[in-house]
Amino acid sequence: MDPTGQKYFTIIDYVIFALLLVASMAIGLYYAFTGGRQSTTQEFLYADRSMKCLPLSLSLMATFQSAVAIIGTPAEVYANGTQYWFIGCSYILGLLIPAHIFIPLFYRLHLTSVYQYLELRFCKAVRICGTVTFIFQMVIYMGVGIYTPALALNAVTGFHLWGAVLATGLVCTLYTALGGLKAVVWTDVFQTVVMFTGQLAVIIVGIHQAGGLSDAWVKVRDGGRISGIDLNPDPTVRHTFWTLGVGGVFLMLSLYGVNQAQVQRYLSSRTEREAIMSCYMVLPCLQVALMLSCLMGLVMYACYGNNSPLEQQYITSKDQNFPGLPGLFVACLFSASLSTISSAFNSLATVTMVDLIKPHYSMTEARATLLSKILALSYGIICVAMAYVVHLMNSSVLQAALSIFGMVGGPLLGLFCLGIFFPCANSIGAVIGLAAGLIMSFWVGIGGFLSRMPSSVQVLPLNSTNTVPAVSGNITVIDAASRPVGLNGLYSLSYMWYSALNSSTVVLIGLLISFMTGPTKGDDVASGTVYPVMRTAQSLVHKLVKPSACCTSPPEHTQIDDHKEINGNVTEDAGTEEETETFLPSNAVSPVEHETSV
Repeated sequence: MDPTGQKYFTIIDYVIFALLLVASMAIGLYYAFTGGRQSTTQEFLYADRSMKCLPLSLSLMATFQSAVAIIGTPAEVYANGTQYWFIGCSYILGLLIPAHIFIPLFYRLHLTSVYQYLELRFCKAVRICGTVTFIFQMVIYMGVGIYTPALALNAVTGFHLWGAVLATGLVCTLYTALGGLKAVVWTDVFQTVVMFTGQLAVIIVGIHQAGGLSDAWVKVRDGGRISGIDLNPDPTVRHTFWTLGVGGVFLMLSLYGVNQAQVQRYLSSRTEREAIMSCYMVLPCLQVALMLSCLMGLVMYACYGNNSPLEQQYITSKDQNFPGLPGLFVACLFSASLSTISSAFNSLATVTMVDLIKPHYSMTEARATLLSKILALSYGIICVAMAYVVHLMNSSVLQAALSIFGMVGGPLLGLFCLGIFFPCANSIGAVIGLAAGLIMSFWVGIGGFLSRMPSSVQVLPLNSTNTVPAVSGNITVIDAASRPVGLNGLYSLSYMWYSALNSSTVVLIGLLISFMTGPTKGDDVASGTVYPVMRTAQSLVHKLVKPSACCTSPPEHTQIDDHKEINGNVTEDAGTEEETETFLPSNAVSPVEHETSV
């Protein structure tokens, strides 16, 4: 307990928090003892491929809308203003590209693990490298996901920090291991409602305490927390429109394009169309979540100004005026955390079973299902241990989490892009490119982390991205005078560029090595594993010029020979009109069916 003896939770708060945990466990138990009782790997890991787009879209949003975002985004806006809000611009391309490229490709190959694609396109060694890299990424990130809400619970209740970590990990591990993906998805839906409710409650109460909506607006405006568009092209500036709007696209692609936790949800949908629709529906959900998080940060500033609420001990007196609010907000944090952690446990168990165990050991379906549940339990224990490593990090929660995904997710994104968009890339280039991307990512990431260790996270009156006219000139002079050079310039790269830098490194090095060792011939590439960029571009150009051409050309000449080019081979198009815009007919036989032991 808190040594000072202060308690911020009332009975109502404890009841609200307990209801969250009980409801989450109840959903897991329901799916553990209904339907197929999670007796097959198909049901446990992929929900019998029967999920609809609405729950999938909420689950896709909740998977990475973790406690990191619930705490980190308001803290960022409170300290530095609304510049971070512009990351919402990256959501558009970051979701459209997966919807029209990655999802159709993966779905039509009938994959079980996204890393099966790497073996189909390259070789088994590349598949194993991708799988191990993903496991490393998610285990570290889960440490952040578990630690963050436990820290909040410790702050407002005095509950022991590591007791809270264990409670989070235990509840999440149990309902994930018992209920499988169906339980994970439907608890995500429930927890999304709790998240939005908690955030709205904090915003409403905060505006009331700030004196009303108009007074709150005046305070945040006068405090310089309303940021305009910062078009500074300097990549070392932490948050600008370019770092957020462009660099954020690569981060989004690594999350919603090639991450197993998200792809697993796409593949669990009933049809390809529903998988694509679920990706489209994530966009408004993410925008709402971002808006609520940023508004929370502004409301915090309207209430407390530049005085830290912890240092001034405002939290105690204000919470006591609203019984139930601390419990609701902590439930909101734990909802975000549980949704993220459960998705990670399920996806980690999937890739370990499908990519590392099944190809080498034959077993019955019942034994495979039992082993999948044991794997989910084991990863829960490992991720709880990783929370201690996060405890030792000297960095903001939001930046730490996004840096991890940029450092590891970026090279994985580059590996998939190398295979999907470049038919000439070979296996040697893929392995060496991935290694080069990981080396670059940890060199820049760890170098930047060490270079910033002496400094601590401070609440500044103004961010360098603030565009208030009275101070913008001074900020420009300071930035120019203190611009880092050499290795310090590389180490000072904004963490939002990590995914772009690392994925580009993989592609460039992979292509260079492929040409040096002999590029892959078109006939050697598995059908449906390469996206026909040139044919798609030509089709797009044809559609753009078609209205003007139809006035001068006969109708029969406006219809170009609709043949499909798959990995250099031209085949007749037997699909529907919608399928002519893709690279693999939906009724085609998937190459994954020829893969043994998976």
